[in-house]
Amino acid sequence: AILSSMMPSYTSLFVAAMAAATTSAFTTTVTSKSLSSSSSSALFMSSTPELTKQCFLDGKKIRGPITPLGNFVLVRTKDTLDATDGGILLPDQAKDRPTEGEVVAAGPGKLHPHTGVRITNPVTIGDSVLFGKFDGHDMNYNEEAVTMIRDDDVLLYYKGVRMTLANVIPCRDYVLVAIEKQKTETSSGIVVAETVMRDYNPCEGKVAKVGEGRMTSTGEFSTPPCKEGDFVKFKDYAGNEVKIEGKQYSLVRMVD
Repeated sequence: AILSSMMPSYTSLFVAAMAAATTSAFTTTVTSKSLSSSSSSALFMSSTPELTKQCFLDGKKIRGPITPLGNFVLVRTKDTLDATDGGILLPDQAKDRPTEGEVVAAGPGKLHPHTGVRITNPVTIGDSVLFGKFDGHDMNYNEEAVTMIRDDDVLLYYKGVRMTLANVIPCRDYVLVAIEKQKTETSSGIVVAETVMRDYNPCEGKVAKVGEGRMTSTGEFSTPPCKEGDFVKFKDYAGNEVKIEGKQYSLVRMVD
């Protein structure tokens, strides 16, 4: 990955690899002024506002805090918590749910390849986000487990410690659908064993929340095709299951 910068001739600038073992997507840059990137393919840059501050990435010392480029988002992963009736927080037992984390840093967003319009990043520092468990690039930053993801990987975001229906916001073109409890009895009265329905993924439900829409090439949001309260049916296996306040939901893209 290449970092480019428009700088006066008297400004000192050098670009060096962080380590021989580090991939080309990681670059370390030190300047006396801020850098701008012409490409969103690089994950981040490392600048040094304070040379005395020591930062480490995957056990290797780097010259300063890392800053995500383009539409990349640096997330500190965290354990998902559930609260009992007595207020005791317990780790969530659902191991297959999407990953939760807190935004440590976020890039300004990517440029549309045809119009050059900035597609702004939907999340900011301090937001809690939910993303797919296979998304992103896992790293160790200053002895903390972090993941570098793209803004397209974010399913929903919220403020606060825990997800609630009141504070979650589906990201961009995602729709939060409340999944109806599956019937274990047919219309003829035959009872179906729960073990038979265990692997069944429901693909219909009631819209609980709607994102602001997909950002177009002009920087405007497209109109969502549904609204809260609508009953929708979506493609099989298109949803991302998530449990909020003990109730099952699915996050589905509007095109599905």
